[in-house]
This record gives sequence, structure tokens and C-alpha cells, in this order.
Amino acid sequence: MKSRRNFVKKLSAIGGLGLVSGMPFISLAKEEDSKDAEMEESNQEVISLTILQTTDVHCQVHAHDELFWENGKVVFRKTGGYAALASYFESEKKKKDSVFIVDTGDMFQGSELSVKTTGEAMLPILNAMDYQLFLPGNWEVVYYKKAMQNLLGSLHAPKICANMYHDAGDGKRGEMIFLPYHIWNVKGIKIGFIGYTDPLVPIRQSPNYSKGIVYAKPEENLAHYIDLLKNQEHCSSVILLAHLGLSQQIALANSEACKGVDYILGGDTHERVRKPIVCKYSKVVEPGAFGSFVGKLHLQFKKGLLVKDEYELVEIGEKILAHSKQMEAIIQQKENAFKNDMDTIIGYSSIPLYRYFVIENTIDTLITDALHWKYPEVDIVLSNGFRFCPPLSTPDHTGNIPITESYLYDMLPVNSQVRTGMVSGKQLHTWLEKELNNVFAKEASERIGGWLVKFKGMEIRFHAYGPQGSRLEEVRVGGLPLSLDKMYRICACERDGDPADMLCRFKNVLDAKNTEDNLHGVLKGYLSVHSPVTPMPRGNAVAMDAPQSLLSQISGVDYQFY
Repeated sequence: MKSRRNFVKKLSAIGGLGLVSGMPFISLAKEEDSKDAEMEESNQEVISLTILQTTDVHCQVHAHDELFWENGKVVFRKTGGYAALASYFESEKKKKDSVFIVDTGDMFQGSELSVKTTGEAMLPILNAMDYQLFLPGNWEVVYYKKAMQNLLGSLHAPKICANMYHDAGDGKRGEMIFLPYHIWNVKGIKIGFIGYTDPLVPIRQSPNYSKGIVYAKPEENLAHYIDLLKNQEHCSSVILLAHLGLSQQIALANSEACKGVDYILGGDTHERVRKPIVCKYSKVVEPGAFGSFVGKLHLQFKKGLLVKDEYELVEIGEKILAHSKQMEAIIQQKENAFKNDMDTIIGYSSIPLYRYFVIENTIDTLITDALHWKYPEVDIVLSNGFRFCPPLSTPDHTGNIPITESYLYDMLPVNSQVRTGMVSGKQLHTWLEKELNNVFAKEASERIGGWLVKFKGMEIRFHAYGPQGSRLEEVRVGGLPLSLDKMYRICACERDGDPADMLCRFKNVLDAKNTEDNLHGVLKGYLSVHSPVTPMPRGNAVAMDAPQSLLSQISGVDYQFY
């Protein structure tokens, strides 16, 4: 274009000629200048894009009670439900910005509807939501590898995960199960997405769930895919879809392996990040759980460069959104066959049920109360530190809160057998220190799993932020100080695929054996006798340097759960 303009100028200077081939020189020069100006203006145009994220919905298809921490106390209000989410997505798509919708995992585990249909009932619901990209979560394996492949393969949108491989034998990596990345190409802008799920799934979940899958740490190939997306595909932005947990995501964002990533859209730990956590290389967010929130990332590009980003955690409140009639019809059709069972009331609680507090909560107090009632001869009963299950706080005409069959599945989607065994006081002490470090480790990369394990029959006092291996100040069993040489009988649930001598991550358990009872049967029996129950936490675990109302294991960054 510049050479053509120079050519025109040279011709216009020859002998005062006014025409060449019948075209005025001055008009040709103006035409070229006009095109240059248009291109320059186009290059200056700001292009706005929006990415919407859900995660850890755990099959909560309806609006439900949700817990908030406001002005130092618990507040409940209705949120979520796929009909409300569908309505919100539709309203966002009608705006002028281009919109891309992602879900980052745990979409097939967490409700009776999903369990009774082995996840199949969720397929038409998820496909009708018009998601454009999926990442498998740590619970996508709950129905085992083949079912996971069938369920995710039946979703219309692409799936990505750069650290899940087929087991080629003896734990060796075969081919990737999913594509490692996806590119959104819109308005001349490319955004590259790389996916990573929790590599600790074989440890955190029952081992048999993920049999046939080999996991790798994100750091092993992340830099490679960043380079590919940046320098080969020429993406204007690279975003990680992660289901690693907020601590692990923060650790990754501070690792040089993450250099070149603008955002990590995270999941797994159900944290509500309202303001992006700014780390050394990337910003980290996580949009809560159960469909109660949507993470909204607004990006602006100029000349192909990311020039501005804004993030908002949008509460999907029942009162402020319309509900999609189409989605309500799909859900109703899928629930019809199970509706009577799901609505059956199995007991009542006089206080709200929830699982949000790190140290103790009412749901796990209910579970340990039921186990201790069924097995009074056991010294210590345990309940894993799960995070899933929305709160339950709405009373019915009795003035108490009805617990339905459906909510029993929300609390305990996996109806495991109850297992008992014997451990020494020394084993207990070592195990407790390890569990405390999993939750409160100083280094973010060392924090794994859920909340602190819950128990009854044992009381501990500890320093959450004390040195590793020395957090325990006091341990008492049955009201007496822990004796390292004494043997204690414990009770917890069996994990599918654990060794015969393992119980709730305890190794080398003596006389470990399954009982005839399962968790659902124990809970139903207990509620039938004791309703209405009042499972108020009793201070079985007390932190000396943290409040009992602790709502997050995250420390050392600008973040607060509320």
C-alpha cells in the first residue's frame, strides 16, 4: 500500500500531467488514505468478550437453600437450579458481547436422580444448557472409567483435560483420554483453554473409581501447551480450566510453569472468590458450588492484545431471575419415575443442616451421631471431610426441617458399607497430624482433600497454623488422655478398592472388616428413632488459633469466604 502511494506521488510530479489512464492522481491518493484510515480505526477497535463459568454443581437441579456468612452470622436464602441458570445464560447471550460458557467439573455426582440413573439423567439437562466447553472434575469417575467416558462423550460440547491418560499397563501412560486444549476463535480473537483435573483422584476418591486412568501433575506439560497456544496458534489470551482446589490453583499460579496464563478458572473446593486472587503469574478465581453462583469474566482486547479484565461473582438468586420453562420440563420428565421416593420424608431436624465450616458442621455431626448410636461399643466413629451437599434450612408445617430421601443422597451420594477395625493410640496421633496438615499446611501446594475429618468419641485441641507434625496439643478418647500404646476400635465407611487393612485413610488397621450395615440404613434407622434431631457441633475439634466458624482453609492471600 505504501509503495502504491509512492508510485502515485511520483506520477503526479511528472510534467504537471493531470491524468493517467483517465484517473485523477489526487483522487487515487485520497482513496488509499481513506482505506488506511479505516484499517487504523479497525485496529483501534476494542473487542469485548465474556466467559461464564459454573463448577461443582453436583447435580443440584433445583433451587435450594444456600448459606452465607454476613455480619458475623449465618444467613440462608434460595439460590441455584438449572432452570434459573439457563435463564441467566440466555439473558447474557442477548447482550452485545460474545459469550462463552464453561463448566469445570463435578456435574454427575451428588444427587439421588444422578445415582438412580448412573448419571444419564443429567445428559439432556446439561446439553440443553448450551455449555461450550467441559472439564471433568474429581467426581466424574464415581461410576468408573467406562461410564465416565460414556457420560462425557454424550455431552454435545468439547471436553478438555491435559493430564488424564489411558493406563497402558503397569501404570504407564497411554494416549490422552480427552483433548488437552480448545481454542475459541471469535471476532478475530483467539482464546486458548487448557484443562487440568485433580491428579490426586486415586487417593482422594475410592481407588477403583479411577482404575484404568493415569494422572499427571499440570507442571509436567503446562509450559508446552502455553507455548503452543501462544506461539503457534497465536492466541491473544490463555486460560486454564482447573479442578484442582483453590490452594493448588494458587500454588500453580505462583509457579513459573504458569507463566503466560492470564486466568485460572478453578473448581473443586467450592470457594467463592469475588475478587480475583492475584498471584505471580496468573489470576485465580473459583465460583462457589451447587449452581448458586456464576463466575463472569469480562475481557477487552485491542490490536489483538488483552488490555482489560473484570471479574464478577454473580449470585443466582431465586427472586431475581426468571426460570426457563424448557429446562423445568426436562427436569420434571427425568424426575417423574423417582419423585415419590425422592420426596419421602425420613426424619426431621430442629436446626439447619450444612457442611460449610472447616472444623465442625451439623451434617457430619448428624452422621457421627447416627454411627455412634448404631455402634455404641466403638471408641471413635469417623465421617470424611466432604464438601458436597447444599444446606437444608426450610421448615415445613411441623416447625421442623424435613429430611427427605433425596437429601440423604445429597449428603451421602455413595452408600458405602460401614467398616470397623482396631488402631493404636500412636497410629491415631500420626493420622491426626497428617489430616491436619492436609487441611492447614503452610504451603498451598500441600493442602489437599476436603475439610477436617469429623469424629465422635474423640476430642482434640490443636494449632491449625502450627508446625507440621506438632499441631496437636491434646487428644482425648472417651474423656481420657490418648494412650499411645492402647488399641482403640474405630468405625467409618469402606472405600471401594482400598486394601483390606485400610479404613478412612488409616493404613495397617487390625481386624478390619465390613459390617452388614450401610450408611443410608444407619441414618434412616437413627432418624426414625430420634427425630427431630438437633445435631449441634459439640467442640470435638477445637482450634486454638482459628475460629470455630472458619469457612475456608485458604490463608496468606487477599480472600474471604462469605
